Amino acid sequence: MKKLNWRKWNRAIHRDLGYLFFAITVIYGLSGIAVNHISDWNPNYVITQKEVTFRFLADIRKADKEAVKLLLKPLNEDGNYKKHYFPDDSTIKIFVNGGNIVADLNSGDGWMETLRRRPVFNLVNFLHYNPGKWWTWVADIFAGSLIVLAFSGIFLIKGKNGITGRGAILTAIGIAIPLLFILLFY
Repeated sequence: MKKLNWRKWNRAIHRDLGYLFFAITVIYGLSGIAVNHISDWNPNYVITQKEVTFRFLADIRKADKEAVKLLLKPLNEDGNYKKHYFPDDSTIKIFVNGGNIVADLNSGDGWMETLRRRPVFNLVNFLHYNPGKWWTWVADIFAGSLIVLAFSGIFLIKGKNGITGRGAILTAIGIAIPLLFILLFY
């Protein structure tokens, strides 16, 4: 009876799962970095603001949609008009495709805020936030494969650099780091 070479199978499984899930690993890695720093920046959108000035806003309260579109013409936003309203007696808020404009009716001063999807990060965050049942299956299979990759990885190398030598020390440190954070901060 031929002896099963489990190390050969372990390497093959580890290698093939690594290849198969390369892109998804990068997706979750990039999105994880973005989500970790969500208080520092918006990973999904680039938000820009610029000051704007309008003339003759005092009588705009009585104006219709077409008059508001005329206000937007100097900003080249007249074709992007969606709607407008007056949050209070001295302010107009105008919604345009991709943003909005808020202006003081007395001074004409205001600001325009525009949103555009952040390249790459918007897409990887879409997948990381689990967009539907079909992706749940992909993410669950990936999560299970990460467990297989973790266990198969610690047995790839034998000897002094493997799990019985230096690998044991590094694995112990890797286990200690999350345990330490749980003990200190949970």
